[in-house]
Amino acid sequence: MQQFKQVLVEEILPKVRKPLRYLGNEYNTVKKDWKAVKLRSLFAFPDVYEVGMSHLGLQILYGLVNEQAEYLMERVFAPWPDMEEELRIRGLPLFSLESLRPLTDFDCIGFTLQYEMSYTNILNILDLGGIPLQAKERGNEKPIIMAGGPCVYNPEPLVDFIDFFVLGEGEEVLLEIFEVMAEHRILRQGKQDKKVLLKELACIQGVYVPAFYKAFYDKKRRFTGIKVKEQGVAPQVVKRVVKDLDHAYFPLKPIVPYLEVVHDRMMLEVLRGCTRGCRFCQAGFLYRPVRERSKDLLLQQAEKISEATGHNEISLTSLSTSDYTGVEALLRETLNLFAGKNIGVSLPSLRVDSFSVNLAKEVQRVRKTGLTFAPEAGTQRLRDVNFLL
Repeated sequence: MQQFKQVLVEEILPKVRKPLRYLGNEYNTVKKDWKAVKLRSLFAFPDVYEVGMSHLGLQILYGLVNEQAEYLMERVFAPWPDMEEELRIRGLPLFSLESLRPLTDFDCIGFTLQYEMSYTNILNILDLGGIPLQAKERGNEKPIIMAGGPCVYNPEPLVDFIDFFVLGEGEEVLLEIFEVMAEHRILRQGKQDKKVLLKELACIQGVYVPAFYKAFYDKKRRFTGIKVKEQGVAPQVVKRVVKDLDHAYFPLKPIVPYLEVVHDRMMLEVLRGCTRGCRFCQAGFLYRPVRERSKDLLLQQAEKISEATGHNEISLTSLSTSDYTGVEALLRETLNLFAGKNIGVSLPSLRVDSFSVNLAKEVQRVRKTGLTFAPEAGTQRLRDVNFLL
Protein backbone atom coordinates (compact mmCIF):
# COMPACT_ATOMS: atom_id res chain seq x y z
CA MET A 1 0.00 0.00 0.00
CA GLN A 2 2.85 2.39 0.80
CA GLN A 3 4.41 1.71 -2.59
CA PHE A 4 1.09 2.39 -4.34
CA LYS A 5 0.71 5.66 -2.41
CA GLN A 6 4.14 6.77 -3.57
CA VAL A 7 3.31 5.97 -7.22
CA LEU A 8 -0.03 7.75 -6.87
CA VAL A 9 1.42 10.94 -5.40
CA GLU A 10 4.64 11.15 -7.42
CA GLU A 11 3.63 9.78 -10.84
CA ILE A 12 -0.14 9.74 -11.31
CA LEU A 13 -1.63 12.77 -9.55
CA PRO A 14 0.65 15.31 -11.29
CA LYS A 15 -0.77 14.09 -14.62
CA VAL A 16 -4.49 14.21 -13.86
CA ARG A 17 -6.97 17.02 -13.71
CA LYS A 18 -8.23 17.85 -10.20
CA PRO A 19 -6.03 15.50 -8.15
CA LEU A 20 -7.98 16.45 -5.02
CA ARG A 21 -10.64 14.00 -6.23
CA TYR A 22 -8.41 11.09 -5.23
CA LEU A 23 -6.56 12.08 -2.03
CA GLY A 24 -9.22 11.10 0.51
CA ASN A 25 -7.89 13.29 3.32
CA GLU A 26 -10.77 15.79 3.53
CA TYR A 27 -11.85 17.31 6.81
CA ASN A 28 -14.08 14.92 8.85
CA THR A 29 -13.07 11.79 6.93
CA VAL A 30 -12.84 8.63 9.03
CA LYS A 31 -9.87 6.27 8.78
CA LYS A 32 -10.04 3.10 10.86
CA ASP A 33 -7.72 0.26 11.77
CA TRP A 34 -8.65 -2.56 9.39
CA LYS A 35 -7.63 -5.20 11.92
CA ALA A 36 -9.93 -3.78 14.59
CA VAL A 37 -13.22 -4.10 12.68
CA LYS A 38 -15.48 -7.03 11.81
CA LEU A 39 -16.60 -5.80 8.39
CA ARG A 40 -15.01 -3.57 5.74
CA SER A 41 -17.44 -1.87 3.38
CA LEU A 42 -17.05 0.49 0.44
CA PHE A 43 -19.60 3.08 -0.68
CA ALA A 44 -19.36 3.32 -4.47
CA PHE A 45 -20.91 6.32 -6.19
CA PRO A 46 -20.94 5.67 -9.96
CA ASP A 47 -20.20 9.25 -10.96
CA VAL A 48 -17.37 11.75 -10.48
CA TYR A 49 -16.33 13.04 -7.07
CA GLU A 50 -18.05 16.42 -7.40
CA VAL A 51 -21.43 14.79 -7.99
CA GLY A 52 -21.06 12.04 -5.41
CA MET A 53 -19.89 14.32 -2.61
CA SER A 54 -23.03 16.44 -3.11
CA HIS A 55 -25.23 13.44 -2.33
CA LEU A 56 -26.73 13.62 1.16
CA GLY A 57 -27.33 9.87 1.23
CA LEU A 58 -23.57 9.23 1.05
CA GLN A 59 -22.95 11.47 4.05
CA ILE A 60 -25.73 9.78 6.03
CA LEU A 61 -24.57 6.20 5.44
CA TYR A 62 -20.88 7.06 5.77
CA GLY A 63 -21.46 8.65 9.15
CA LEU A 64 -23.88 5.96 10.32
CA VAL A 65 -21.51 3.08 9.60
CA ASN A 66 -18.33 4.72 10.81
CA GLU A 67 -19.88 5.61 14.15
CA GLN A 68 -20.09 1.84 14.77
CA ALA A 69 -16.84 0.57 16.26
CA GLU A 70 -17.10 -2.84 14.58
CA TYR A 71 -17.58 -1.62 10.98
CA LEU A 72 -15.82 0.70 8.58
CA MET A 73 -16.98 2.38 5.38
CA GLU A 74 -14.73 4.03 2.79
CA ARG A 75 -15.54 5.73 -0.52
CA VAL A 76 -14.85 5.31 -4.22
CA PHE A 77 -16.11 7.34 -7.17
CA ALA A 78 -16.00 6.89 -10.92
CA PRO A 79 -12.60 8.25 -11.99
CA TRP A 80 -12.27 10.89 -14.67
CA PRO A 81 -10.93 9.46 -17.98
CA ASP A 82 -7.44 10.82 -17.31
CA MET A 83 -7.17 8.88 -14.05
CA GLU A 84 -8.64 5.76 -15.62
CA GLU A 85 -6.05 5.95 -18.38
CA GLU A 86 -3.18 6.27 -15.91
CA LEU A 87 -4.44 3.26 -13.90
CA ARG A 88 -4.90 1.07 -16.97
CA ILE A 89 -1.49 1.97 -18.44
CA ARG A 90 0.20 0.92 -15.21
CA GLY A 91 -2.03 -2.10 -14.60
CA LEU A 92 -3.15 -0.67 -11.24
CA PRO A 93 -6.61 -1.27 -9.72
CA LEU A 94 -9.11 1.39 -8.74
CA PHE A 95 -8.76 2.20 -5.04
CA SER A 96 -10.70 3.52 -2.05
CA LEU A 97 -10.03 7.09 -0.97
CA GLU A 98 -9.47 6.60 2.76
CA SER A 99 -6.94 3.75 2.76
CA LEU A 100 -5.94 3.58 -0.93
CA ARG A 101 -6.78 -0.13 -0.92
CA PRO A 102 -7.96 -1.98 -4.06
CA LEU A 103 -11.66 -2.81 -4.28
CA THR A 104 -10.99 -6.53 -3.91
CA ASP A 105 -9.79 -5.99 -0.32
CA PHE A 106 -13.28 -5.10 0.88
CA ASP A 107 -15.91 -7.49 2.19
CA CYS A 108 -18.77 -5.73 0.43
CA ILE A 109 -19.24 -2.90 -2.05
CA GLY A 110 -22.46 -0.91 -2.14
CA PHE A 111 -23.50 1.09 -5.19
CA THR A 112 -26.11 3.82 -5.05
CA LEU A 113 -28.40 3.86 -8.09
CA GLN A 114 -29.50 7.47 -8.47
CA TYR A 115 -30.06 7.55 -12.24
CA GLU A 116 -29.97 5.01 -15.05
CA MET A 117 -27.29 6.84 -17.05
CA SER A 118 -24.74 5.83 -14.39
CA TYR A 119 -25.19 2.08 -14.95
CA THR A 120 -22.25 1.80 -17.36
CA ASN A 121 -20.07 3.46 -14.72
CA ILE A 122 -20.96 0.65 -12.31
CA LEU A 123 -19.55 -1.90 -14.73
CA ASN A 124 -16.48 0.24 -15.37
CA ILE A 125 -15.79 0.59 -11.64
CA LEU A 126 -16.02 -3.18 -11.19
CA ASP A 127 -13.72 -3.74 -14.16
CA LEU A 128 -11.17 -1.19 -12.92
CA GLY A 129 -11.31 -2.86 -9.52
CA GLY A 130 -10.48 -6.29 -10.93
CA ILE A 131 -13.90 -7.70 -10.02
CA PRO A 132 -15.78 -9.93 -12.51
CA LEU A 133 -18.81 -8.12 -13.89
CA GLN A 134 -21.37 -10.91 -13.64
CA ALA A 135 -22.50 -12.06 -10.21
CA LYS A 136 -22.34 -15.73 -11.22
CA GLU A 137 -18.63 -15.35 -12.07
CA ARG A 138 -17.69 -13.99 -8.65
CA GLY A 139 -16.63 -16.68 -6.22
CA ASN A 140 -16.60 -16.65 -2.44
CA GLU A 141 -13.31 -14.78 -2.33
CA LYS A 142 -14.65 -11.68 -4.13
CA PRO A 143 -16.53 -8.84 -2.40
CA ILE A 144 -20.28 -9.17 -2.34
CA ILE A 145 -21.92 -6.44 -4.43
CA MET A 146 -25.07 -4.68 -3.22
CA ALA A 147 -27.07 -1.74 -4.55
CA GLY A 148 -29.62 0.70 -3.18
CA GLY A 149 -31.22 4.00 -4.14
CA PRO A 150 -34.29 5.07 -6.14
CA CYS A 151 -33.47 3.05 -9.28
CA VAL A 152 -33.52 -0.17 -7.24
CA TYR A 153 -37.30 -0.12 -7.53
CA ASN A 154 -36.68 -1.38 -11.07
CA PRO A 155 -33.69 -3.67 -10.44
CA GLU A 156 -34.09 -6.13 -13.32
CA PRO A 157 -31.69 -4.37 -15.76
CA LEU A 158 -28.84 -4.99 -13.29
CA VAL A 159 -29.67 -8.42 -11.84
CA ASP A 160 -26.82 -10.09 -13.74
CA PHE A 161 -24.26 -7.83 -12.05
CA ILE A 162 -25.52 -7.18 -8.49
CA ASP A 163 -25.65 -9.86 -5.77
CA PHE A 164 -28.50 -8.25 -3.88
CA PHE A 165 -30.56 -5.04 -3.81
CA VAL A 166 -31.89 -3.03 -0.89
CA LEU A 167 -35.31 -1.46 -1.34
CA GLY A 168 -36.11 1.50 0.84
CA GLU A 169 -34.20 3.88 3.07
CA GLY A 170 -30.67 2.79 3.83
CA GLU A 171 -30.28 4.14 7.36
CA GLU A 172 -33.22 1.95 8.37
CA VAL A 173 -31.75 -1.36 7.19
CA LEU A 174 -28.00 -1.10 6.52
CA LEU A 175 -26.80 -1.99 10.02
CA GLU A 176 -29.04 -5.07 10.02
CA ILE A 177 -27.38 -6.19 6.79
CA PHE A 178 -23.89 -5.58 8.15
CA GLU A 179 -24.69 -7.47 11.34
CA VAL A 180 -25.68 -10.55 9.31
CA MET A 181 -22.56 -10.24 7.13
CA ALA A 182 -20.22 -9.83 10.09
CA GLU A 183 -21.73 -12.75 12.00
CA HIS A 184 -21.54 -14.92 8.87
CA ARG A 185 -17.82 -14.22 8.51
CA ILE A 186 -17.09 -14.73 12.21
CA LEU A 187 -18.72 -18.17 12.14
CA ARG A 188 -16.63 -19.07 9.09
CA GLN A 189 -13.36 -17.63 10.39
CA GLY A 190 -13.26 -14.62 8.12
CA LYS A 191 -14.48 -16.32 4.97
CA GLN A 192 -17.87 -16.35 3.28
CA ASP A 193 -20.11 -18.88 1.61
CA LYS A 194 -21.83 -16.63 -0.87
CA LYS A 195 -24.97 -18.71 -1.39
CA VAL A 196 -25.48 -19.25 2.34
CA LEU A 197 -24.87 -15.55 3.05
CA LEU A 198 -27.36 -14.45 0.40
CA LYS A 199 -29.98 -16.77 1.87
CA GLU A 200 -29.40 -15.20 5.29
CA LEU A 201 -29.66 -11.70 3.81
CA ALA A 202 -32.85 -12.56 1.92
CA CYS A 203 -34.58 -13.01 5.28
CA ILE A 204 -34.18 -9.29 5.99
CA GLN A 205 -37.15 -7.14 4.99
CA GLY A 206 -36.23 -4.93 2.04
CA VAL A 207 -33.51 -7.20 0.64
CA TYR A 208 -34.00 -8.61 -2.87
CA VAL A 209 -31.65 -11.40 -3.99
CA PRO A 210 -32.21 -11.94 -7.76
CA ALA A 211 -30.69 -15.45 -7.68
CA PHE A 212 -33.65 -16.64 -5.58
CA TYR A 213 -36.32 -15.39 -7.98
CA LYS A 214 -37.31 -16.09 -11.57
CA ALA A 215 -38.51 -13.25 -13.79
CA PHE A 216 -41.00 -13.79 -16.62
CA TYR A 217 -41.30 -11.90 -19.89
CA ASP A 218 -43.76 -11.95 -22.79
CA LYS A 219 -42.87 -12.46 -26.45
CA LYS A 220 -41.93 -8.80 -26.78
CA ARG A 221 -39.52 -9.14 -23.84
CA ARG A 222 -41.73 -7.05 -21.57
CA PHE A 223 -41.58 -7.89 -17.88
CA THR A 224 -44.72 -9.72 -16.73
CA GLY A 225 -43.94 -10.93 -13.24
CA ILE A 226 -41.63 -12.69 -10.83
CA LYS A 227 -41.80 -15.82 -8.68
CA VAL A 228 -39.75 -17.24 -5.85
CA LYS A 229 -37.61 -20.29 -6.68
CA GLU A 230 -35.90 -20.71 -3.28
CA GLN A 231 -37.70 -22.10 -0.27
CA GLY A 232 -37.98 -19.76 2.69
CA VAL A 233 -37.64 -16.55 0.66
CA ALA A 234 -40.41 -13.94 0.85
CA PRO A 235 -42.66 -13.90 -2.26
CA GLN A 236 -42.76 -10.10 -2.14
CA VAL A 237 -40.02 -7.67 -1.16
CA VAL A 238 -41.31 -4.83 0.99
CA LYS A 239 -39.36 -1.58 1.15
CA ARG A 240 -37.91 -0.28 4.41
CA VAL A 241 -39.18 3.06 5.68
CA VAL A 242 -37.88 5.35 8.42
CA LYS A 243 -40.99 6.02 10.49
CA ASP A 244 -39.76 8.98 12.54
CA LEU A 245 -37.19 11.37 11.11
CA ASP A 246 -36.54 12.90 14.53
CA HIS A 247 -35.11 9.56 15.67
CA ALA A 248 -33.35 8.73 12.41
CA TYR A 249 -29.59 9.08 12.10
CA PHE A 250 -28.29 12.32 10.60
CA PRO A 251 -24.57 13.20 10.20
CA LEU A 252 -23.42 16.10 12.35
CA LYS A 253 -19.82 15.95 11.10
CA PRO A 254 -20.15 15.57 7.31
CA ILE A 255 -17.07 15.38 5.13
CA VAL A 256 -15.91 18.79 3.89
CA PRO A 257 -14.46 18.54 0.35
CA TYR A 258 -11.38 20.60 -0.43
CA LEU A 259 -12.56 20.65 -4.04
CA GLU A 260 -15.61 22.66 -5.08
CA VAL A 261 -18.52 20.25 -5.52
CA VAL A 262 -21.97 20.69 -7.03
CA HIS A 263 -23.67 21.48 -3.70
CA ASP A 264 -20.91 23.05 -1.63
CA ARG A 265 -22.83 23.83 1.56
CA MET A 266 -24.42 22.41 4.69
CA MET A 267 -27.57 20.37 4.10
CA LEU A 268 -30.47 19.98 6.49
CA GLU A 269 -33.17 17.50 5.48
CA VAL A 270 -36.33 19.19 6.70
CA LEU A 271 -38.77 16.61 5.37
CA ARG A 272 -38.87 13.42 3.33
CA GLY A 273 -41.59 12.60 0.82
CA CYS A 274 -44.07 14.89 -0.90
CA THR A 275 -47.81 15.51 -0.68
CA ARG A 276 -48.24 16.62 -4.28
CA GLY A 277 -48.47 13.27 -6.06
CA CYS A 278 -47.30 14.58 -9.45
CA ARG A 279 -47.63 11.64 -11.82
CA PHE A 280 -44.27 12.17 -13.54
CA CYS A 281 -42.28 12.38 -10.28
CA GLN A 282 -40.65 9.11 -9.24
CA ALA A 283 -39.35 10.46 -5.93
CA GLY A 284 -42.78 11.67 -4.86
CA PHE A 285 -44.01 8.08 -4.87
CA LEU A 286 -40.89 6.25 -3.68
CA TYR A 287 -40.38 8.32 -0.54
CA ARG A 288 -43.91 8.14 0.76
CA PRO A 289 -45.23 8.76 3.39
CA VAL A 290 -44.40 12.39 4.12
CA ARG A 291 -42.35 12.83 7.30
CA GLU A 292 -40.99 16.04 8.83
CA ARG A 293 -38.19 16.81 11.26
CA SER A 294 -39.10 19.06 14.17
CA LYS A 295 -37.96 22.67 14.04
CA ASP A 296 -36.04 22.46 17.34
CA LEU A 297 -34.08 19.42 16.17
CA LEU A 298 -33.22 21.09 12.86
CA LEU A 299 -31.89 24.14 14.69
CA GLN A 300 -29.72 21.92 16.90
CA GLN A 301 -28.40 20.06 13.86
CA ALA A 302 -27.68 23.31 12.03
CA GLU A 303 -25.59 24.64 14.93
CA LYS A 304 -23.55 21.44 15.28
CA ILE A 305 -22.95 21.02 11.53
CA SER A 306 -21.84 24.64 11.27
CA GLU A 307 -19.27 24.09 14.05
CA ALA A 308 -18.01 20.91 12.37
CA THR A 309 -17.71 22.21 8.80
CA GLY A 310 -17.28 25.97 8.61
CA HIS A 311 -19.66 26.31 5.65
CA ASN A 312 -21.25 29.73 5.20
CA GLU A 313 -24.53 28.50 3.71
CA ILE A 314 -27.25 26.13 4.84
CA SER A 315 -29.61 24.44 2.40
CA LEU A 316 -33.02 23.36 3.70
CA THR A 317 -33.43 20.31 1.48
CA SER A 318 -36.48 18.24 0.58
CA LEU A 319 -38.63 17.46 -2.43
CA SER A 320 -40.74 20.54 -1.66
CA THR A 321 -39.26 22.72 1.06
CA SER A 322 -42.02 25.33 1.00
CA ASP A 323 -44.50 22.60 2.03
CA TYR A 324 -42.69 22.13 5.36
CA THR A 325 -44.98 23.04 8.26
CA GLY A 326 -43.82 26.38 9.62
CA VAL A 327 -41.16 26.95 6.98
CA GLU A 328 -41.14 30.71 7.59
CA ALA A 329 -40.57 30.24 11.32
CA LEU A 330 -37.78 27.73 10.65
CA LEU A 331 -36.10 30.08 8.18
CA ARG A 332 -36.38 33.05 10.53
CA GLU A 333 -35.02 31.20 13.56
CA THR A 334 -32.20 29.65 11.56
CA LEU A 335 -31.07 33.09 10.41
CA ASN A 336 -31.39 34.40 13.99
CA LEU A 337 -29.26 31.50 15.24
CA PHE A 338 -26.40 32.53 12.97
CA ALA A 339 -26.83 36.28 13.25
CA GLY A 340 -23.47 37.99 12.90
CA LYS A 341 -21.75 34.89 11.46
CA ASN A 342 -22.54 35.68 7.79
CA ILE A 343 -24.21 32.29 7.28
CA GLY A 344 -27.01 32.37 4.73
CA VAL A 345 -29.87 30.00 3.99
CA SER A 346 -30.88 28.68 0.57
CA LEU A 347 -34.22 27.15 -0.31
CA PRO A 348 -34.25 24.55 -3.09
CA SER A 349 -37.33 22.94 -4.61
CA LEU A 350 -39.84 25.71 -3.96
CA ARG A 351 -43.33 25.49 -5.44
CA VAL A 352 -44.67 28.58 -7.15
CA ASP A 353 -48.10 28.15 -5.55
CA SER A 354 -46.71 27.96 -1.99
CA PHE A 355 -43.98 30.59 -2.24
CA SER A 356 -44.46 33.85 -0.36
CA VAL A 357 -42.88 37.29 -0.38
CA ASN A 358 -42.04 36.84 3.30
CA LEU A 359 -39.83 33.85 2.42
CA ALA A 360 -37.94 35.94 -0.14
CA LYS A 361 -37.41 38.74 2.37
CA GLU A 362 -36.13 36.38 5.06
CA VAL A 363 -33.68 34.65 2.71
CA GLN A 364 -32.06 37.98 1.79
CA ARG A 365 -31.46 39.07 5.39
CA VAL A 366 -27.84 37.88 5.32
CA ARG A 367 -27.07 37.93 1.61
CA LYS A 368 -28.59 36.78 -1.65
CA THR A 369 -28.61 32.99 -1.82
CA GLY A 370 -30.39 30.43 -3.96
CA LEU A 371 -34.10 30.08 -4.62
CA THR A 372 -34.96 27.12 -6.84
CA PHE A 373 -38.50 26.99 -8.20
CA ALA A 374 -40.25 23.90 -9.55
CA PRO A 375 -43.20 25.19 -11.61
CA GLU A 376 -43.95 21.65 -12.93
CA ALA A 377 -46.05 23.04 -15.79
CA GLY A 378 -46.63 26.26 -17.71
CA THR A 379 -50.05 27.10 -16.30
CA GLN A 380 -52.08 26.36 -13.20
CA ARG A 381 -54.61 24.46 -15.33
CA LEU A 382 -51.94 22.02 -16.46
CA ARG A 383 -50.65 21.66 -12.91
CA ASP A 384 -54.17 20.81 -11.77
CA VAL A 385 -54.58 18.27 -14.60
CA ASN A 386 -51.28 16.61 -13.75
CA PHE A 387 -52.29 16.28 -10.11
CA LEU A 388 -55.68 14.76 -10.93
CA LEU A 389 -54.51 12.22 -13.53
